[in-house]
Amino acid sequence: MVRFTTKKIDSLTLGERMKKLRDERRLSLGEISKSTKIQVKYLEYLEDGIYLKLPADVYVKGFLRSYAIFMGLNELALIKQFEREKGIHKNIKKVIDDDGSAAPLNFSSLVITPKMIIVSAILLVVVSSFIYLYIEVNNFVSKPRLNVIKPADGATVIGSSTHVTGIAEKGALIFINEQPVLVNEKGEFSEDVGLKSGLNVINVKARSKFNKEDVKSVSVNADFQSVITEQSGADISNQIDQSAPVDVIALEVYVSPNPTWMSIEADGNLVYSGVLLPQSVQTFNANEKISITSGKGSETFVKINGKDLGILSNSNGVVRDIVYNSEGKVEDKK
Repeated sequence: MVRFTTKKIDSLTLGERMKKLRDERRLSLGEISKSTKIQVKYLEYLEDGIYLKLPADVYVKGFLRSYAIFMGLNELALIKQFEREKGIHKNIKKVIDDDGSAAPLNFSSLVITPKMIIVSAILLVVVSSFIYLYIEVNNFVSKPRLNVIKPADGATVIGSSTHVTGIAEKGALIFINEQPVLVNEKGEFSEDVGLKSGLNVINVKARSKFNKEDVKSVSVNADFQSVITEQSGADISNQIDQSAPVDVIALEVYVSPNPTWMSIEADGNLVYSGVLLPQSVQTFNANEKISITSGKGSETFVKINGKDLGILSNSNGVVRDIVYNSEGKVEDKK
């Protein structure tokens, strides 16, 4: 007698998986949108499986990469599942469209002979082949267009971060210091990058669908001393003005050993959102409280008013809204 064994198959779609993960972490679509810069409507389309309303695949893959980084997931697995499910959607739509009744044929007085059909078909194939080969060869041998608008090469930045903006060839993937960033439909990109004191080299890379790359390097000098001088002047002013608050919160945060996305809120206002590079220290001030959200809690390190508080969290994944005051951590939301 032949015995059969049963195997449990995970039948969750990509949308069901994303919705389940969001429910488990008690995240709203707005919160995910704010942290990943993906529009809420696109997150809804992904969760509901409405793939026909999504933009081009290159942008959806960028969405999924940002989503995977924020959620601590395998980006390749998400992209493969999306491609598989979208192919199924296309096949179903094709079957429905082919099921419709054929449009009536209108015949003209022009007599079409078999010879005319054959010659026209050959000419069409030859011309189409030349056009296709020209486009493909041109795309294959040429680098994608890339232009970094800000910051200017050799610029000096007062502070520990800078805003990198630019424009690239439509459909290209963009990486800043090997970290993927979102690109809109016009090829424009914008991202905050953390800096270390002194000379920093920011590498911006554009990659075409043929894996041709163009890299632009921008040198930026980060001047932390001016920030310290300004803060010292502010401290003197506070000493003169006896009505100013005395329990100012000074936060220092850095990551190691990997680049990590994070956002910082000071007294309820968003003051930073971007990828922080290893060994680059970001400094923020607040009067009442500072809240930190990090993509990798166990690789994020915190100092409050010069006191080393160690890692942000023991979690290897995303941690949200870790709140500090002048005395240390006061609240840990998960």
